[in-house]
Amino acid sequence: MSATAKSEVMPQSGFAGWELRVQCPQCGSILGTLRQSDFPPEFLLSCSNCFFQMLNDDGIWRALPRERAAHFERFIREYQTVREAEGRGSSNPEYYLALPFKDVSGRNPTQWEIRAQTFAYLLQKVIPELESRASRKLDVLDLGAGNGWLSYRLGLRGHLPVAVDLNTSPSDGLAATVHYRQKLPRLFPCFQAELDCLPFADSQFDVAIFNASFHYAEDYERTMAETIRCLRRSGTVIIADTAWYKREESGRQMVQERRQAFTQQFGFPSNAITSQEYLTDARLSALSQRFGLRWQKHSPYYGLRWAMRPAVARLKGKREPSRFRIYVAEVAK
Repeated sequence: MSATAKSEVMPQSGFAGWELRVQCPQCGSILGTLRQSDFPPEFLLSCSNCFFQMLNDDGIWRALPRERAAHFERFIREYQTVREAEGRGSSNPEYYLALPFKDVSGRNPTQWEIRAQTFAYLLQKVIPELESRASRKLDVLDLGAGNGWLSYRLGLRGHLPVAVDLNTSPSDGLAATVHYRQKLPRLFPCFQAELDCLPFADSQFDVAIFNASFHYAEDYERTMAETIRCLRRSGTVIIADTAWYKREESGRQMVQERRQAFTQQFGFPSNAITSQEYLTDARLSALSQRFGLRWQKHSPYYGLRWAMRPAVARLKGKREPSRFRIYVAEVAK
């Protein structure tokens, strides 16, 4: 399938009838059920147990307790600094509506070509099987949603995504999802939350997709356990666009090189949190053993130049380059 594949193919598009049971990210108590509606600004859900308040801040549910917000504050600030320097985002709404198939800004076309090929592969090889198995709209947890392009595309396809991210900036974070209102009957729910403490009650989602985000986890097993908690029986986990290395040493070297480059360019190594940064077969195997996952490995074709990178690196005596794969596993509960 071409990277220009369309996602608007299911007959029943929109968000009719969605509802979401939410829980306190601080103590785990059930806060209530959110149903399809436009919540007024500054609408609050309050926890009667620990008194945490989850605020609907202009369409984004703030689900970070104060101490966790403090934990991520430097990471979010540095992340946004880097993304702004990379030219992420645009003042043109068409930029967001064209993603991932076209980078209207022209500033990061190569990276968006990879995202587009990954998504096109998912549309061709992975998502149709999940749709066939469910025979209904899929409840999807979009983890590391960024500006929400994946949730937008899945919404156009008729599914019911929920976008989760730490970044809420209007250019590259959850606040940018406002642009999708032009094409969707109702905007999908957005939550500022961390991967290890999701504000959702158990067993609500059919699919959880780590959208170029799994490597930000500080503890893969803890993050996976929290994800599985939110999935229904026989739910599916998808890890997409996280760097994979054959050798652990190659991943460690990449991290060192990256931190040196960031320090030179930005004045900080971008290590505010202890992200895992990459995958290896050993790391995936550990998750398999811990949670009984049987990974299906998918390898989208990103073009000849990308395919030749390992051979070119060997000829030049450099470390192995990263590779992007899609890992899919059904969760047995």
